[in-house]
Amino acid sequence: MKKIIAVMLCLTLLLSGCGKKTTENVVKDFTNKVNETKSYTLKGNMEIYAPEETFTYSLEINFLKDNFYKVKMVNQTNNHEQIILRNNDAVYVITPSLNKSFKFQSEWPNNSSQAYILSSIINDINNDTEATVSEVDNNFVIQSKVSYPNNPELKYQKITIDKDNNIKKTEIFDEEDNLKMQVSFTNVDYKSNLKEEDFKLDQYIKENTNNSSDTKENTECEDEETCKENNVNETEQAPCEGDACDEKTGAIKNILYPLYVPSNTYLSSSDKVTTDVGDRIILTFGGEKSFVLVEEKAVMADEFEIVPVYGDPLIINDTIGALGTNSLTWTKDNINYYLAGNDLTTAELLSIGESIGYNNQTVSAEK
Repeated sequence: MKKIIAVMLCLTLLLSGCGKKTTENVVKDFTNKVNETKSYTLKGNMEIYAPEETFTYSLEINFLKDNFYKVKMVNQTNNHEQIILRNNDAVYVITPSLNKSFKFQSEWPNNSSQAYILSSIINDINNDTEATVSEVDNNFVIQSKVSYPNNPELKYQKITIDKDNNIKKTEIFDEEDNLKMQVSFTNVDYKSNLKEEDFKLDQYIKENTNNSSDTKENTECEDEETCKENNVNETEQAPCEGDACDEKTGAIKNILYPLYVPSNTYLSSSDKVTTDVGDRIILTFGGEKSFVLVEEKAVMADEFEIVPVYGDPLIINDTIGALGTNSLTWTKDNINYYLAGNDLTTAELLSIGESIGYNNQTVSAEK
């Protein structure tokens, strides 16, 4: 009789879910799988959903214990390639097409959630006491809160992993449950045998630009007066290409204005300065939230150029920019943009920057 009862009890438990992983076990197994790897390589695609446009990147993420990262992003629309590199020296955002890199003394990627960095995903899950796990299509879906200090509208993530603890997808949502970002992983290698040499800046430069690894450093454009007075990228180079500027003279054909400006802020002046490499447009905005926006042609340097920035790398729609102290710097369509304002919050800097160049009414720069 006891044996029959034991069998019936086991069958009851099986029918009610006996053997299924609990939330704690799913999170623990995934955490252990990630923490046990000495190096990993992930490949996939990332989509960022803006109100009127979707930006798509191909991704390759390399990691080596402890704290070595290399994230290669290629914009699928224009094939623009950038790399975020972290090693023992600093954090770099490298743009091979310009033979240039921003250099940060930054805690990236540990100072913000990152949808494509496994340690960041694990930390978000473990820091959320209310994280949940569900089973969908023979995969596990973990939902947890996220922390994006520079983009507070992002509230939570869903992480899809298979039964072997391989990550399949991360999705980032706002508080209204709108999908804002998605990373789909097509290849996961937890034993990629990477070495520290794979994360050296000099080696990367030699492989991708075939230029000297000697560097020269510029100062950061930190505030309005610096942006107006500094001679940024004043070396003589070949003119840029594309619709934004003239191929032969480097003259900027059209001025791009931000679609968003803070309340009680207005355009007070528009100036054009001719430099050795082409035009520089300086837009000055006055009012309660005064700021300056500089637009000039982007050129490839003869020697690899490092620009120190006191801040963090971040994605601005379809490119990676540099968020400094009261300043934002990025390159799009062969134009460098420098945005600075002592009165602007970080959220306002990003809102202004992200509103430039998309469905804008352009005004001819010819005078």
